[in-house]
Amino acid sequence: MFNIDEVYTVSDFLSLCNKTIENNIPTCWLQGEISNLSRPASGHWYFSLKDNRGQIRCALFRLNQRNIKFNPENGMEVLVRAAPTLYEARGDFQIIIQHIEPVGVGNLQLAFEQLKNQLKDEGLFNTIHKKPLPSEVSTIGVISSSNGAVIRDIIKILNKRYPFANILLFDCAVQGEGSAQKLAQAIEAADQSNRCDVMIIARGGGSLEDLWAFNEEALVRAIFNTKTPIISAVGHETDTTIADFVSDVRAPTPSAAAMIVAPDRLELLSNANKLYAQLHQLSNQILEICQHKFSQLKSRIPTPSRQLHLFSQQLDSLSSRLNYQTKTVISLNQGKLITLFEQLKQHSPIASIQHKKEINALSKYHLAQQIHRLINQNSNTLHALNERLKKSINALVEMQINQLSSQISGLNHLSPLNTLSRGYSITSTDNNQVLLSKSTVKIGSSIITQLTDGKIYSKVNKIENN
Repeated sequence: MFNIDEVYTVSDFLSLCNKTIENNIPTCWLQGEISNLSRPASGHWYFSLKDNRGQIRCALFRLNQRNIKFNPENGMEVLVRAAPTLYEARGDFQIIIQHIEPVGVGNLQLAFEQLKNQLKDEGLFNTIHKKPLPSEVSTIGVISSSNGAVIRDIIKILNKRYPFANILLFDCAVQGEGSAQKLAQAIEAADQSNRCDVMIIARGGGSLEDLWAFNEEALVRAIFNTKTPIISAVGHETDTTIADFVSDVRAPTPSAAAMIVAPDRLELLSNANKLYAQLHQLSNQILEICQHKFSQLKSRIPTPSRQLHLFSQQLDSLSSRLNYQTKTVISLNQGKLITLFEQLKQHSPIASIQHKKEINALSKYHLAQQIHRLINQNSNTLHALNERLKKSINALVEMQINQLSSQISGLNHLSPLNTLSRGYSITSTDNNQVLLSKSTVKIGSSIITQLTDGKIYSKVNKIENN
């Protein structure tokens, strides 16, 4: 019994209540409907479990979600195994869920339907994404376990039906924890190797739990992203996995996949024989048609020797006609040539040219006499003009000499050398600047004095003002 006079703090009281609940209420199973579901970034799930008369808060921590295959949703009826507790920070009574499963349908079956609907809505099952199987196969990649009977069955059937193909086994686990990720890695390795013309993902029959790796999202998306056509051959004919929906072709069994992936060599040989027979028959028909056409053409063409004699006779006749025509044309042209020569002689320009030569010679003589008279007449005039030109040149030269003498006198009057001859001098610095003021030199500077008969070089020792 508690002491009625004892006083508790709030946290002590909540701790006492929590211990009382945990020590007196065992772990139990509850059934109800999920509501107010939330999934924070921590990864934990929080929701309320309710029926028509009450509700209780629930917490499902991330570590307890490992074996949950389905996705809880609001309104879903579930069965949970949980332990009651008190969340002291808020004083809330709640239960910690250890296991959860849907009511009325199995955990795995619900997860199967949820993922199937999700991927279907994304369009992963659309036929537009299905890749056709190759018509010619040289290498077949098989993603399966090397320990099972599946790979042996596939090899046996392929060796019997189509022994020309190479088989590459990408060995991996097909059941158990992490098998889906290993299968996805094997598919990616086979696809990226670029060695396979087609791939088969295969496994023998089993329960839904045994085949669950082929229902996981990681494997399904790896199948969808392959560039190489892939055949799904998982379980028996009645077994269905999500890998079947996303693969390019679904085979009911691994043995059926081996029959689908490659043709039967006996069928190929039979088809080849049929094609050979059809080709042989068609070739004979074409040959008969060509022979018939050849016979028709041969009957229409005359005998070659007869045709050759005919052409030779025609050639001789044409040659005779050509010789006769040639001689006739030559005779006619010779007659025309003689007539034209006589006409040319009558109109010959030789006499006219001789007469014109005589007239030209007489004209040249009279012209020469006229030129001689003109030369004699102009000779006196030319002499008089020559004398006048000489006088004009002499007068002009004399005038220019006088002007030059006057200008020389003016220059001598203005020349500084004339000034120097009267006792003056010109002083300049060593860089040929004329000294106009004492401020332009300093004591110790070199100066040059220009006299009428030479230059004096000296240094400044003293400078005085006027």
